[in-house]
Amino acid sequence: MPTQILGARLIDPSTGRDEVTDLYCQDGKISAIGQAPAGFSAVHTIDAQGLVAAPGLVDLAVALREPGYSRKGNIASETLAATAGGITSLCCPPQTKPVLDTAAVAELILDRARESGHAKVFPIGALTRNLAGEQLSELVALRDAGCVAFGNGLANFTSNRNLGRALEYAATFNLTVVIHSQDSDLAEGGLAHEGPSAAFLGLAGIPETAETVALARNLLLVEQAGVRAHFSQLTTARGAQMIADAQARGLPVTADVAMYQLILTDEALHGFSSLYHVQPPLRSAADRDGLREAVSTGVISAISSHHQPHEADAKLAPFGETEPGISSAEILLPLAMTLVEDGLLDLPTLLARLSSGPAAALQLPVGRLAVGEAADLVLFDPRSSTLAGEAWHSKGRNCPFIGHCLPGAVRYTLVDGRVAFQS
Repeated sequence: MPTQILGARLIDPSTGRDEVTDLYCQDGKISAIGQAPAGFSAVHTIDAQGLVAAPGLVDLAVALREPGYSRKGNIASETLAATAGGITSLCCPPQTKPVLDTAAVAELILDRARESGHAKVFPIGALTRNLAGEQLSELVALRDAGCVAFGNGLANFTSNRNLGRALEYAATFNLTVVIHSQDSDLAEGGLAHEGPSAAFLGLAGIPETAETVALARNLLLVEQAGVRAHFSQLTTARGAQMIADAQARGLPVTADVAMYQLILTDEALHGFSSLYHVQPPLRSAADRDGLREAVSTGVISAISSHHQPHEADAKLAPFGETEPGISSAEILLPLAMTLVEDGLLDLPTLLARLSSGPAAALQLPVGRLAVGEAADLVLFDPRSSTLAGEAWHSKGRNCPFIGHCLPGAVRYTLVDGRVAFQS
């Protein structure tokens, strides 16, 4: 329906626009900014005085758990949770059951997402069949079915030769690969960052080199193949520096970080709470500070939730026997606002890391607020606050931030001009 949004502070990082103005949406697109177009008749009016209007957040890593893991979540519940966090577009990883390695699975996910009518979903296809690291998936068929990139998650390839050939094949068809850098041999059996906290708690450690050794190899193979690569879920300061060096050499590489890695450190494990069990693990304070600096400079151009909902039983065993992951998509914006509150980023830069940055990393047609673009936007109150967990839409409550008062509150999330979430 034709919608007018009056008096919002419009911030569009992709164009540098930052002004108090009105927006007009019609037929799913932004039809005008500032002044109503000729003949416009609003059916719905939103008084946005005091609110910020920004491009809908673009999250590059939201596990929807469907198909195969409905006890943890489903497309309807997790896309609704995403819109509550200001997310209008999300990428779902290939770790489904069956694995997202066929066009049929991709089409199922996209059909369910359209039926749910919440956030837009962009699947990431499995780079290899069953994520086994051996035979390539039918990448072109997956691309044609709607997959926007291809990755193997934390599952390693059976050989460097196989990985190199997979990257070369992807480069041939101008496909983007999403790479998680963790050496399985160095990380084997580990539960926490290898350092004083793990030693004190008696937890098996995962050294920094589990990331940096794999990252060094991956960057060399990416350079050799000439493929466009996005490095997902960086956890170390040294890893971020390696990405910066690669970008300075002209490699077409981008990177993202999990929002929780910019807040938490391995010291959070001292109570043995399984809510802090994640893979790759929470790192040291020095690593967190290095990641924050990389986000500030733009070396890391995307902040993602890396949302992994679990059923309650998955987190009830002793720490080492629980399933890793944090459910946090629906508080992505309030969590991110802590970076503004801490003085690390100004608001336009933060919104760039949450919208235009991730959209550009995977070349997604979203993340902009301009006339003619899809009316995907979030309206939030930067002076209000959110009590995490007071309203919770994800099936997974495995979130260590529940009960915390976070800065900022999402009031409306619009997808194609339709109100997908309203607080």
